[in-house]
Amino acid sequence: MKICVVGLGLIGGSFSLGLKKVIPGTWTIGVDVNPQNAGKALELGIADEIAGFEEGVSKARLVILATPVDVLIGQIKRSLDLIPEGSVVMDLGSTKEKLCKAVKDHPNRSRYVAAHPIAGTENSGPEAAFPGLMKNKIMILCEKEHSDTEAFSMVEDICRKLEMRISYMDSASHDRHIAYVSHLSHISSFALGSTVLDKERDEKSIFDMAGSGFSSTVRLAKSSASMWAPIFTQNKENVLNALDDYINKLQYFREIIARDDEAKSKELMTKTNEIRRVLLGIERNGG
Repeated sequence: MKICVVGLGLIGGSFSLGLKKVIPGTWTIGVDVNPQNAGKALELGIADEIAGFEEGVSKARLVILATPVDVLIGQIKRSLDLIPEGSVVMDLGSTKEKLCKAVKDHPNRSRYVAAHPIAGTENSGPEAAFPGLMKNKIMILCEKEHSDTEAFSMVEDICRKLEMRISYMDSASHDRHIAYVSHLSHISSFALGSTVLDKERDEKSIFDMAGSGFSSTVRLAKSSASMWAPIFTQNKENVLNALDDYINKLQYFREIIARDDEAKSKELMTKTNEIRRVLLGIERNGG
C-alpha cells in the first residue's frame, strides 16, 4: 500500500515505521516543510521517497496528516481536494472539533477519518520515532457516522494491525475530555518547569536537590512548543475550563497549608490516592 505521511516527526514517523512492520509492501511518501527532517526520515527508513505536498497526496492510497493542529485544517481540505478516487485521509491531531466542523461540508468529507492516537513521548523529530510507539495505545476515532464505511474500516483495520485499542467518540466530547487528561498535564509541567527555572536564577543549587519526583513531573515540559501552543489555542475553551478547575484545587490546597490544617491536607491527599487504583486498572487493561 502506498501511503503519504505529512509531518515526519515522532508521531508521523512512528506511524509510518509501525505500518511498514505490520503491512508488508507499505511504501511511504514523506512530506515535511523541514528539509533536515525530510532527509533524516529518508535516512532512517521512515520514508521511501520525499515529495512535495500535492505530489505526495495525489499518489497515495492513504494520507496521514501528522502536523501541528494550526495547519491541519488547511491540509485536510487540500488533501480531500487532491486524493485519487477511493483514497482516504486521516489526521493524528490532538484536537478534533474544529477540524471536523471545518470540513463538514466538503464534497469529499466521507473520505476523511478524524483520529487521535493517545501515544507519544516528550521527544520530537524523526530521530525520536520508533515502530512500537502505537502498540497497546488507544486510538480515538471521531464522527464515524460522517465517514464512508469502507474508509472508516480501512483505518480501523490499520489500527488493529498496529495492536491499538480503538475508542469511538464525538469530536466535542473528545476535546473536552482530552483537555483534562492531556492538555492540562502539559500546562502543569510547563508551569512547574518555568517556576523552578525562575527560582534557579537566584539559587544556583536548586537543581542539585531535584529528585525523580521533580524529573517525572516536568518530563512533559520538554515537549515541542511548536506543537503544543496551537493545541492550547485551538482547544481554548476546554483548556480554560480545565485550568480554572485546577487553579481552584491548587488554591484550596494552599489555604489548607496556610492554616496548618494537616487533617484536611491528609484527607485531600488520601482521597487523591484513589488515582492509583484507576491507573492500575488502566494498565492491567493494556493502557
